[in-house]
Amino acid sequence: MKTIVLLAFLVVVAVGYWLKYLNLSHLKAHGHEVPPEFAGAVDPATLAKMSDYTVEHSRFGLIESLFDNAVLILFLFGGLLAVYDRWILRLTNSFLWDGVLFALVLSYIQTVIGAPFSLYSTFRIENKYGFNTMTIKLWITDLLKELAIGTVIGAVMVSGALLLVTWSSGLWWLWVWLFFLVVSVFLMYISPVLIEPLFFKFEPLKVEGLEDRIRQLMDKAGLRVSRVFQVDASKRSKHSNAYFTGIGKVKRIVLFDTLLEQMTQEEILAVLAHEVGHWKKKHVLKRIIMTEAMAFIGLYLAYLLIKSPSLPAVLGMGQASFFARVVILGFLSSIILFPLTPLFSWLSRKDEHEADRFAVELTGDSKAMASALVKLTKENLSNLHPHPLYAAFYYSHPPVVERIRSLRTGARSQ
Repeated sequence: MKTIVLLAFLVVVAVGYWLKYLNLSHLKAHGHEVPPEFAGAVDPATLAKMSDYTVEHSRFGLIESLFDNAVLILFLFGGLLAVYDRWILRLTNSFLWDGVLFALVLSYIQTVIGAPFSLYSTFRIENKYGFNTMTIKLWITDLLKELAIGTVIGAVMVSGALLLVTWSSGLWWLWVWLFFLVVSVFLMYISPVLIEPLFFKFEPLKVEGLEDRIRQLMDKAGLRVSRVFQVDASKRSKHSNAYFTGIGKVKRIVLFDTLLEQMTQEEILAVLAHEVGHWKKKHVLKRIIMTEAMAFIGLYLAYLLIKSPSLPAVLGMGQASFFARVVILGFLSSIILFPLTPLFSWLSRKDEHEADRFAVELTGDSKAMASALVKLTKENLSNLHPHPLYAAFYYSHPPVVERIRSLRTGARSQ
C-alpha cells in the first residue's frame, strides 16, 4: 500500500511538472510575439522583460517545488512522521496540548524551511525586476507578525476542534465543521479592523473626487460599502491590486497606492465594478457554499476513516496518533482531489468572465476595463503566452489576452 500511495503522489507531481514544462516551452516559442490586444502598449523590450520574469519565477518555483516534495517524501515515507509523532506525544500527557503542539511546531518548521526561498524570491528576483521595495527589517517584522497571528488563530482552531472531538466522539465531525465555519465568518469580520492594519497603513483616498465616484458606482450597483481606503502597498512592492474585504457592515474597498498611480479614475472604477460583479452575481457566496460543502463531506469521511487500523499502514507506520492520522488523511486528499483542479479552475474562470461582463454593464465602458487589464498585465509583467492546457488546469482567471479579446468583441457586437 505504501508503494502504491508513493507512486500515486509521484504521478501527481510528474503531471504538474509536465504542465510547467509545456508552459515554459510555449512561452519560449511565442514569447517574442506581441498579441494584437497589446499592440502599441507593449514594446519588444518590455515583452522580453515580461517573458524573462515569468521564466525566472517559474524556474525558481520548480526548484522550490522539487525541494518541498523531497522533504515531504522524506517526512511521510522516510519515517520522520512517526519519529515526530512519538516525540510530540512525549512532551505532555494532554490530548489537547499534544494536538496544539503537533500543529504549531509543524507550521514553524515549514516556515523555517520556506524562509530562504521567500528571501531569494523577494530580494533577488523581485529586486531584479524592480518590484521589491521591502527592507530586510520589514520582511522580518512581517514574518514575526504572521507567526504570531498564525499561532493565535492556529491554537484557537486546533484546541477548539480537539475539545469537540473529546466532547462528542460520535458527532465531532459535525461540531468541528460548525466551529470552523463560525471562526471563518468571525475572521472575515475582524480581519479588516484588527489584522490587515498590522501590515498596511489605511488612509482615506487622496485622489480628489474618486471616492464620490466610487460611492456613486456602488449605489448604482445596490451595494453598501462602509469605507473606501488606500493602503501603502508601495512600502513592500510595486505590484498593484484592489480588493473588497470584510463582510456585512464592515465591507470595505481597498486600493493599493500603486494602482492609484498607474490608472485613470475610469480604469479604477472598471476594476472595482468587476469586484462588485463577484458580489452581485453571488460568486463569493457560491464559493463559500461549495467550500463548506466539501469541508462537510471531508470531515465526515475523516470521521469514518480516522480510526481505521489500516490507515497508518498507508505510509508504512505501525501506529499513529489522532494528529498523525489527520496528516495522513490530508495528504491522501491532496492526491485524490488533484484531478479536480481543472474543474475548480474552470468554475473560477467562468465567474471572472461573468464579472467582466457585469463591469461593462455597470460602467457602460468596455474600453476602460480592457485598458485596465492591459496596464495591470504590463505593470505586473504577467505572462502573455500561457500554454492553453496549463491555463486550463491551473488558471483561476482567464488568460488576459482572452479577457481583453472578449471585452472588445462584446463591445463591437453591441
